[in-house]
Amino acid sequence: MSIAQHIANIQAQLQGSQAKLIAVTKTRSIAELQATYEAGIKDFGENRVQEMVEKQAQLASDIRWHQIGHLQTNKVKYIAPFVHLIHSVDSFRLLKEIDSQGKKNGRIISCLFQMYIAQEESKFGLSKEELLEILASPEFASLSHIRIQGLMGMASFTENDNQIAKEFSSLKELFDELQGQKIAYQTGLVEWKELSMGMSGDYLLAAKLGSTMVRVGSAIYGARS
Repeated sequence: MSIAQHIANIQAQLQGSQAKLIAVTKTRSIAELQATYEAGIKDFGENRVQEMVEKQAQLASDIRWHQIGHLQTNKVKYIAPFVHLIHSVDSFRLLKEIDSQGKKNGRIISCLFQMYIAQEESKFGLSKEELLEILASPEFASLSHIRIQGLMGMASFTENDNQIAKEFSSLKELFDELQGQKIAYQTGLVEWKELSMGMSGDYLLAAKLGSTMVRVGSAIYGARS
């Protein structure tokens, strides 16, 4: 099957949910990205800053670039001029650097807080307590070049659907609490509208449980060689 056919199949499966497809294009060639774009997808997710910068320079200007991998503070400046959404904000220090680079580039950068929901040590993310501490701090309220759009989470790498569902449900519950403002927080620029959860192995489950963005790579392109 072609890239376009895989995309059409995934989009058909997502119909009826609110989940938007983000094509995870890390390690994929410019030709593959071009085929993805021609199939109507404009949201591309990259893990590595250098790779994103190189590809962004070669492709259509209306592509929306999503930073979905762990982001080091010293790399923010390279993507700050064009990145559409940073999914992986896992510390206040990183958020402050994004704000600073947004200011230098005269733009407000959209971000998601990455929450730690998995049963694995290897995953990054904030705990609920750490998130609430950031939201309540006067320093957060003073940031002027970021816009928090929601939360992101990565489930455990497991075949156990019940465990994955439990992890996604806990993230959705927190998202709903924040959205309903049941949790008091000092607001800077906050809109609780995006919930980024679900990858190639579990995107259907994530969509069913309320994800608004699924990050899909191998289900579009096949396993990485």
